[in-house]
Amino acid sequence: MHDLDVPVLIVGGGGAGLTASMLLSELGVDHLLVNAWPGTSVLPKAHLLNQRTMEIFRDLGLDEPVYAAGAPTESMTHSGWYAGLAGGHPDAGRRIAAVESWGAAGTTPEWAGASPQRPTNLPQIRLEPHLRRRAEELAGPDRVRFHHELTAFSQDAEHVTATVTRRDTGESYRVRGRYLLAADGGRTVGPALGIAAEGMRDVARVVTFHLTADLSRWARDPHVLIRWLWLPDTAAAGVLVPMGPERWGPDSEEWVLHLNYGTDDERSLDDEAVVADLRAALGIGDHPVHIHMISRWNVEGIVAERFREGRVLLLGDAAHRHPPTGGLGLNSAVQDAHNLAWKLAAVLSGDAGEALLDTYEAERKPVTATNVRRSLENALNHLVTTDLIGGSAEAGAESNWRSLSRIWSERPEDAEHRASVLRAIASQSMEFSEHNIEYGFTYDSAAVVPDGTEPPVSPDPVRIYRADARPGHPLPHAWLDTPDGDRLPVMDLIAPGRFLLVAGEEGSAWTEAAVKAAASTGVPLDAVRIGHLDGDYRDPRSTWTRLRGHGPGGAVLVRPDRFVAWRAQGAASDCEAELTSVLRRLLAH
Repeated sequence: MHDLDVPVLIVGGGGAGLTASMLLSELGVDHLLVNAWPGTSVLPKAHLLNQRTMEIFRDLGLDEPVYAAGAPTESMTHSGWYAGLAGGHPDAGRRIAAVESWGAAGTTPEWAGASPQRPTNLPQIRLEPHLRRRAEELAGPDRVRFHHELTAFSQDAEHVTATVTRRDTGESYRVRGRYLLAADGGRTVGPALGIAAEGMRDVARVVTFHLTADLSRWARDPHVLIRWLWLPDTAAAGVLVPMGPERWGPDSEEWVLHLNYGTDDERSLDDEAVVADLRAALGIGDHPVHIHMISRWNVEGIVAERFREGRVLLLGDAAHRHPPTGGLGLNSAVQDAHNLAWKLAAVLSGDAGEALLDTYEAERKPVTATNVRRSLENALNHLVTTDLIGGSAEAGAESNWRSLSRIWSERPEDAEHRASVLRAIASQSMEFSEHNIEYGFTYDSAAVVPDGTEPPVSPDPVRIYRADARPGHPLPHAWLDTPDGDRLPVMDLIAPGRFLLVAGEEGSAWTEAAVKAAASTGVPLDAVRIGHLDGDYRDPRSTWTRLRGHGPGGAVLVRPDRFVAWRAQGAASDCEAELTSVLRRLLAH
């Protein structure tokens, strides 16, 4: 193949790389994506897609196909804990407890009020083909090359030069770009640059089975998505999740089962042994089960010591790896790309200075470090619950069942034990309802101009998201009425790669200044007024008016990634000069 010069080379075709490709295409940035594997992931991993991610997919025209392929709302409103799935004991498969999850799949007022998009569930093995197809549509298939492997690279002050090898033919070619995005899972680029990762490794070993089986006879509770199985016969624990693809809930055709092992348990390396464990865990005897794949992986929570080295930027698993508890890994990867793409486009077009790219690490590293920590805390809390339930391999199945039966007992002497177990399970809402972690994360960097206000106080910084149009915060959601009488969310006012100034009903001075500032700086900037009764858009429920945090003559400036960059309480003596100064500061001019 011919050598190629492109502004951006993306290495890796998973969630981070493909999202970066799609976003860059929408911003008009030429690029090349290479991926060493011949196709998208075959592993049944990451499946939860949160509201922020679905907003990004909405931008890319992907939300409808992802919702159509994913689990319906009614199949994912809860998570449950069970005494295994089936088996010979009278209590086998009995539910221990269930907790409402993800705002009842985004239908509670708090979650529906945060975003026009609801969370959904679609395993990465089924999501990535949608991402790849869309990436090829936007960039062209020749710009998205699977089975092409980065085999060497170097960088200087102006460029990154890479050698890419076609794995089917062995032919190599050179790619020269202004920037390289490492979305390769940390396999190649980061280690070559000497970028270490910090955190916890080898927390546990997990064996994952992707299987086809009719479990509808035993998988009760059609509203439960994730089933945590406590297995008294072996004193082990497992996690069972439906995979669809055509039916969901108890009628799902395919499933994933995760079994935990100690990091030094050699049994986990023996296929025959772990298949026996699978059948024991499910408790379904010789009921037909077809195993598509057995995969093994270690639970870890690590963050790269830096996300940028010269002209190379790390995102997704190359920058951070999470335990699956909380479902934050894939979502963080998609959101990395969303933070970075508009900044790259602005620098490449000349609208921003090179220093804008330094805000990527400044903003994303603290957020992803929090996500990794939360994922570890979620995992450790499950161990607390397991310890409270009691039982051990040494005690034997009969003793373990007796211990478990105390949860359902009505004897006075078991009341405190039952309460303690149920309290521990209820506390796991910090995993299944961590709304402020998923949606309310904020940024603090040179790409945000503080306004001196204090952040909103949340009585629970994990579970409760408090919307606020404060600089560094995500744009609050509000439904607006258009001049034509249509209804749209405020997020739809932001066009790809463009800033948006949102003024109050008496903020004409700001909107007029925005037109002049855009002309003098060349920054892509739109401006609107939103008011309860007066403005370009009407705020029929006063939602925006309540959350904007400024008076009728004030304004907020929103970045292309829908984070608030700046806020004015009222009109300035020279609105054009003020706004021009803010734009130059934000964009590192």
